[in-house]
Amino acid sequence: MPETPEALAFHAAQSPFSDPGDLAHVYADLPRDPAQLARVSRNLLIHRMEGDLFGHTHPVDRLHNDAETRYIDDILRILVQRNDTPLSERREPQDRFVGTCRDFSLLHCSFLRHFGIPARIRIGFADYWGSDSFHVDHVVTEYWDEERGWLFADAQLADPFVTGHWKVDFDPMDVPRDRFLVAGEAWRAIRERGADPETFGLHPPAEGPFRGERYVAGSIRLDLAALNKVETLLWDVWGEDEGKPGEPLPESSRAFYDRVAPVVCGEASFEAARQLFAEDDVLRTPRTVTCYAPFNGPSQVTLR
Repeated sequence: MPETPEALAFHAAQSPFSDPGDLAHVYADLPRDPAQLARVSRNLLIHRMEGDLFGHTHPVDRLHNDAETRYIDDILRILVQRNDTPLSERREPQDRFVGTCRDFSLLHCSFLRHFGIPARIRIGFADYWGSDSFHVDHVVTEYWDEERGWLFADAQLADPFVTGHWKVDFDPMDVPRDRFLVAGEAWRAIRERGADPETFGLHPPAEGPFRGERYVAGSIRLDLAALNKVETLLWDVWGEDEGKPGEPLPESSRAFYDRVAPVVCGEASFEAARQLFAEDDVLRTPRTVTCYAPFNGPSQVTLR
């Protein structure tokens, strides 16, 4: 699908979250190829839930605190402190940043933008993490290919060992759009096509407020923010959901997200996403958000 020069220029520039800042010099040895950059991101990070997969026990402080790091310059600072070899060199698990899917994708996005390649992170739900019929909340990179347009890339899968473990049968640099549903598509699957809302959420056995319509609605807000280059943590909350996790969505909210979801579906309209984010006080990310950190508990955080 064609894209406007304005949109491509917007997504080719760093955001406050993806900018390497005074550590941009550590990008000097990086390859330019998007697939190789995804592998670099994969080799620098380890997911909070991947300890057993890699035969590694995360130190408690890293398990609790690494993934609370919102900004790429701070992630890079941690990586360099643990191992100051070039970023292109694979880290052993004990030297990696202990993050989440958001961190793999945001770092990949930062690399791509460094080379002027339009990129953005997308928040949604993937069906390829080994849970029958369950759509696990997930984040991927969406990057611009000159010949094919916007493609999904999953940097977390950019290691044959990981793809083999999860029996992934597609190219991680071209994730099929029916295997990863952006949050708006997930909402429409529930509301328009009868999908079970309880099959969308955190990886099982998570229950309660971590699945269902309210969770998907929150992911719509996160995805819209990311399309506007406000790439918060996945547990940063604002707008109408703040302070009410687990409560059923009222019908007025369902109608509201019925209107919002199409704006962030598919490859998303740049102009529509920018306008909606700018004009809607519920959807627009405020300067201060409530962070429901999984290990450290809730707190008020003022963003840069």
